[in-house]
Amino acid sequence: MKIHEYQAKEIFADYKIPVQQQVVCYTPKQVAEAYETINGPVVVKAQVLVGGRGKAGGIKFCATKEKALEAANNILGMNIKGLIVEKVLVCSAVNIENELYVGLINDRNTKSVLLMVSAEGGVEIEEVAKTHPEKIIKVAIDPLIGLQPYQARNVFFQVMKNGNHVRQAADILVKLYKLYVEKDCSLAEINPMVIDDQNNVIALDAKINFDDNALFRHTEYDAMADYTEDEKLEVDAKDKGLSYIKLDGNIGCMVNGAGLAMATMDMIKLYGGNPANFLDIGGSSNPQKVVHAMEYLLNDKKVEAVLINIFGGITRCDDVARGLLDAFKIMNVKIPIVIRLSGTNAKEGRELLKDNKTLITADSMGEAARKVIEAAKKA
Repeated sequence: MKIHEYQAKEIFADYKIPVQQQVVCYTPKQVAEAYETINGPVVVKAQVLVGGRGKAGGIKFCATKEKALEAANNILGMNIKGLIVEKVLVCSAVNIENELYVGLINDRNTKSVLLMVSAEGGVEIEEVAKTHPEKIIKVAIDPLIGLQPYQARNVFFQVMKNGNHVRQAADILVKLYKLYVEKDCSLAEINPMVIDDQNNVIALDAKINFDDNALFRHTEYDAMADYTEDEKLEVDAKDKGLSYIKLDGNIGCMVNGAGLAMATMDMIKLYGGNPANFLDIGGSSNPQKVVHAMEYLLNDKKVEAVLINIFGGITRCDDVARGLLDAFKIMNVKIPIVIRLSGTNAKEGRELLKDNKTLITADSMGEAARKVIEAAKKA
């Protein structure tokens, strides 16, 4: 789960991590009032859950109230990577002497939280990793003892010369790690962490992602959620026992099991098609889950054909067949559907579907992929 910069900075402030004075605004009038409240030059920043806001013109320095008002009029309503800016963050401007990158992520290789620090702050860390990987310092943090202050100081002594700056930065990092663990994060990032002209170290930007698997422990996060339309579908599907992720292709997929779902998508790509989604109905499906799955597929206007690929282990193929028949009764199916049933009760499932003229059957994954791609071309 992602949250906005202003929300992340509020959490930073709760953990005594220094941030700028800030006001969240929804109208140009509120931006003008925020400028007066802050009483000085400000930065107006678009609040959308994507990167690249600065490159898109969504971050503006404003030396006067008139400039802040102009920036608000330009940024509010702006489209940044498909998301409309509905609110902006007005922050006090900072005279920057130096910029750093600081981040914490879950690292499966070391089975720990990985600390990353780079002197190349203010730019996307992915770009630094691609062009200058040697400029990223990485430290795997022992989960039993956590991040120790001396470790934080040792890291910053590699990118800072001033001992006072090192102490401030190390203190911020120790607090950031505490936040990361207590809030069940999957990412906590300060980009940039800056040294200002008063020798203060400040978190100029903030990014936090929460681990979806731990959301049940944090009901307070419900009010922070700001889902896109696609994300709302994913959350709704999860509530119905489905794993659904919308993609950009035209071939809908319904599969049981994440591994088989990935293999099915790969097979579609192999034969020249483009999957429209990842949809896993799970290992203990029932007919109603299949009905819900079909609703997601058929409500996607980009989907021109559907591939249903079921390998019955725990999942029973006859249950899937019954769910399909129920879906056909209540839904107006106008696109071709290719189905492959294999495994537990596959024979019974095929028997239930044998009189349905809507379905195109296949015996193997390769055959199913070829048939659904051909059907999509004719649709």
